[in-house]
Amino acid sequence: MRRITGKTKDETLIELQSATELQTEDENGGNSVSSVPERATLPGHAETEKLQPNKDTVFFRDGVRRIDYVLSYVDDKDGEKKQERRREFEANLEKQGLELETEDKSDSKDQKTYFLKIHAPWEVLAHYADILKIKVPFKLSDIPHAHDVPLEWLSHPFRLPDHIMRPQPDYFTYPFDKNKTDFFLINDKDTFFPPSTRNRIVFYILARCPYYKEGRKERDKTGIKRLLSNGTYTAAFPLHDCPYWKRARNAECESERYNLYKHWARFLCFYKEQPLNLIRKYYGEKIGIYFAWLGFYTEMLFFAAVMGVICFTYGVLSYEDNRSSKEICDPYIGGSIVMCPLCDKKCPFWKLNSTCLSSWQSHLFDNEGTVFFAIFMGIWVTLFLEFWKRRQARLEYEWDLVDFEEEQQQLQIRPEFEIRCTNKRLNKITQELEPYLPISSKCARFCLSSATVIFWISLIVACIIGVIAYRLAVYAAFASIIKDPMRKIQVVGRFITPQLATSVTASCINFVIIMILNFFYERVAVWITDMEIPKTHLEYENRLTMKMFLFQFVNYYSSCFYVAFFKGKFVGYPGDYTYMFGKWSKLRNEECDPGGCLIELTTQLVIVMAGKQLWGNIQEALLPLMRNWWSNRKGRHHPENHSSRWEQDHGLLNFSQLGLFYEYLEMVIQFGFITLFVASFPLAPLLALCNNILEIRVDSWKFTTQFRRPVASKARNIGAWQEILNAVAILSVVTNAFIMAFTSDMIPRMVFLYAYGKNASMSGYVNNSLSIYNISQIPNDNMPEEGGNWFDNTTSTCRYRDYRYPPGHTREYTHTMQFWHILAAKMAFIIIMEHVVFVVKFFVAWMIPDVPSVVKARFKRERYLIQEYLHNYEVEKVKIQMSASFMTEQPSEVSSMTDKQEVLSECLEPPS
Repeated sequence: MRRITGKTKDETLIELQSATELQTEDENGGNSVSSVPERATLPGHAETEKLQPNKDTVFFRDGVRRIDYVLSYVDDKDGEKKQERRREFEANLEKQGLELETEDKSDSKDQKTYFLKIHAPWEVLAHYADILKIKVPFKLSDIPHAHDVPLEWLSHPFRLPDHIMRPQPDYFTYPFDKNKTDFFLINDKDTFFPPSTRNRIVFYILARCPYYKEGRKERDKTGIKRLLSNGTYTAAFPLHDCPYWKRARNAECESERYNLYKHWARFLCFYKEQPLNLIRKYYGEKIGIYFAWLGFYTEMLFFAAVMGVICFTYGVLSYEDNRSSKEICDPYIGGSIVMCPLCDKKCPFWKLNSTCLSSWQSHLFDNEGTVFFAIFMGIWVTLFLEFWKRRQARLEYEWDLVDFEEEQQQLQIRPEFEIRCTNKRLNKITQELEPYLPISSKCARFCLSSATVIFWISLIVACIIGVIAYRLAVYAAFASIIKDPMRKIQVVGRFITPQLATSVTASCINFVIIMILNFFYERVAVWITDMEIPKTHLEYENRLTMKMFLFQFVNYYSSCFYVAFFKGKFVGYPGDYTYMFGKWSKLRNEECDPGGCLIELTTQLVIVMAGKQLWGNIQEALLPLMRNWWSNRKGRHHPENHSSRWEQDHGLLNFSQLGLFYEYLEMVIQFGFITLFVASFPLAPLLALCNNILEIRVDSWKFTTQFRRPVASKARNIGAWQEILNAVAILSVVTNAFIMAFTSDMIPRMVFLYAYGKNASMSGYVNNSLSIYNISQIPNDNMPEEGGNWFDNTTSTCRYRDYRYPPGHTREYTHTMQFWHILAAKMAFIIIMEHVVFVVKFFVAWMIPDVPSVVKARFKRERYLIQEYLHNYEVEKVKIQMSASFMTEQPSEVSSMTDKQEVLSECLEPPS
């Protein structure tokens, strides 16, 4: 097969002339004027007049054959070895039927990069479409769309034009069969397969094409991925169809990238619906499903955010009715209560009213409305998952994925599995030999993988213990800075207490550790997943998903679990405190902030969640913006003026196979924050909503402007992430019930109100919730360095948070009956809340079918019509074959009948 390489001087002159003409056309209003007749009159250009003059194109130089894939390479010190690999690889590609065209390095901007353009002709596309069972249209769909809903005019400002929302008509489709080409709607073979399908087929060939010489079976020398890893090629990518800021000059290009940027990727479109059908058409179903899920998740967050704001507003409005905070701030109540030191030696005695501001802040999130919000979120998460199943079912129908089974991906076995698994066995279904991994090797790899995951999770736990030790040690340091603790417990100003300073600094350190461990573990997780050699891409992604989420779960949530369920729960009491590593360590277990543990959980959640989202947005948006700014400084603002389409795309970022995986992971981690610990921070859904509105546009902007076009791939759902979301949803009910029971002060307040308060009032609650200890009984190791001289011996007792009998009682310093009443109430609350929420969850899940009845009916109707059309096609085909055979047999039958009549007439003639 002839390959076109390089360019002639005449071609270059023609392109320069064409570029000048096109520039003139743009200046004159964009009126397109063909320059072919003028070029035809130029002498010496008989052989080049048909060549494509514009380099910003997705076609070969002949202007007819479409570029389906581009490979780039440079000459370097290992040039001979790499050149040999390229020569064998490209020769094998040509044997597969692909057509190649090379752009010489002298035509590239850097004068050192070669570009190999690949085109798949009809025969190759038809052959592999048959193998991959790609569904293609055979008839326009006659099933009407859903009718307009009432008050649809209200949604008009949020809608996009119909040609953007539905870029192509609805068709009945059927798996392609190259022996039935007349059954399908093939008007033009060059455009029958869309570009996303074409690049998917070419990538399938590239991933399995060997680069060893014929007769030498070196199995590891196979596939474009290996050639990219060893530097033989520097990049491999399909082309975008046009610049993102303007339409393609060639009318045959769809300009879908421009439409996506104009109607989707700009931030000013944040209130518009997403063109999911166009996203699916351009990027494939897998990316389309991600944006559909992200958009639906963001829509549902709106309702959770509204309820969270209502709950927070209730806390603000009931600010003045907070009796507990009033007592704490009262100089005659809180100002007269002396509290026991919060740490050994460095911490002094202190007055309760010094925590006045902290108690007010705690009431904003720890109030009666928080209980109802926690129950609401347990129901909301069920509605979200159930309605998503329905939305997903509708997309499966509309995108023709209903019959797409995951087993079909067995046809797409990972090339790495085929290369590294040399053992063969007979497939009981296909009766063909296929590669497999022996059970002994599989077990060994699984054990090594499990040990690695356990080691890294243990490393996270060790880091969390280190952070806890830091909190215990640094609190004493912050407390020792206080000059006059009787009147001013703050370190800086009146807003920062030692507890708050300790919590904020520890949270920031924990966030930095999370980011560092996350950076290393991502690479470790990919390495051990590669080492396991999964068979299919689906299996590879599912294994990596489970490893990464398990690690991220422990990494991001462990500090929140500590503050929510362990801090302040195992403190002991004056004279018998509990220490982290024993008394020798002198690291006394932390007590909660005087305002309660919930405000510290809120602080931890806000710092980790907001910090992660801020860091993620910096990585996703600011870094590419800085890259663009640097490119613009180098004069590359409009590269199409002097660069080819393949050079423009070559300068973009590569979208890896795991690029979408990290997008899902980011959102699922966020989902965990707003469900597992939402009882401590009702504004978390609002924070997530604002982030996701930005996230959709940042992701769309990245896909449209910053990334090379990814290879289109199919997916009928969000995969393993669905099960992870279900597990997080169930766990969130348990965690929020325990937060309300053990972290919040709501249950102790309710028990006091209905069992111990006078006249059903909260008056006296603060005094009731504090136990008394005799200062003279405090051991010297626990006493502050300044002793009791601060108080001039005006008091002999101090108070601490617990329910214990006072000194002098027959059961002094043991738990009172009220403690056991509160514990019983907490356990009852957990049981009741869990059962109520779970019953409602399962009832809602049962009431809402996963697949809408309309979709079921439409699918059955479509399947019936497909079978009817297919049957009619087969009947017509048989009729045509029979008529054709009849026409060929008829002349011979007529001649034989004539002979028989002649013989018969001779026999009947009378003898002469």
